[in-house]
Amino acid sequence: AGIPYRVPPDELLPERLGALLAVIYLIFNEGYCATSGDSLTRHELCGEAIRLCRILVNLLPHDAEAKGLLALMILHDSRRETRLNDMGELVLLEEQDRSAWDQTKIREGIAILDEAIALYATGLYQVQAAISALHAEASTPDATDWIQIALLYETLLKMMPSPVVAVNHAVAVAMAQSPSAGLSLLHRIEGMEDYYPYHVARADLLRRTNQREAAAEAYERAIALCGNSVEQAYLQRRLDEMQNL
Repeated sequence: AGIPYRVPPDELLPERLGALLAVIYLIFNEGYCATSGDSLTRHELCGEAIRLCRILVNLLPHDAEAKGLLALMILHDSRRETRLNDMGELVLLEEQDRSAWDQTKIREGIAILDEAIALYATGLYQVQAAISALHAEASTPDATDWIQIALLYETLLKMMPSPVVAVNHAVAVAMAQSPSAGLSLLHRIEGMEDYYPYHVARADLLRRTNQREAAAEAYERAIALCGNSVEQAYLQRRLDEMQNL
């Protein structure tokens, strides 16, 4: 096709930035929550994604979204070590030992997010980083500002209408208002038959509304779609709880 292999000149960087940020975030996500295998996380991928994004921010210090992505990944990474217990079992956000979160990373992530916001060019990664910052700043699960998180997900949904964002918005509404309100939003989302996090969210909200049989079916569907053995084990424990009540 005659496409040259070269370092792009400065004027071509902006049009390529979105794809580059997306790839870096995909690398981080695969490290933070592996889609398959026996390990929940792959530390080397998280570290490499953050390293690459730091280089990008140094190259483009006035790009708000590059800073937003860096803040988002650092804030997520501050909680990485608490996602498994001593037995190697998955620990959800609300059950994690918040005293073990990396406060240095939290402070750095929030500082970088503040720098991004000051550039007045709001983007998807900055909104997601703001959500992560609200989680990081909450000293207890009950102290989490779920109302603000739900509003941020609503903003994100307007910026990037997608079923995936809609699922997260529904969960946030469930926490801010009630499980039934979140469940109602969840059931309006189409095309989620093979999206395993949807079935996890649905199972949890059905459990919280005491719909045990439906919750058990949703857990079974989630287990069938999940490719990570650590997450499968967690879901199986939840399913066993539903069947033993």
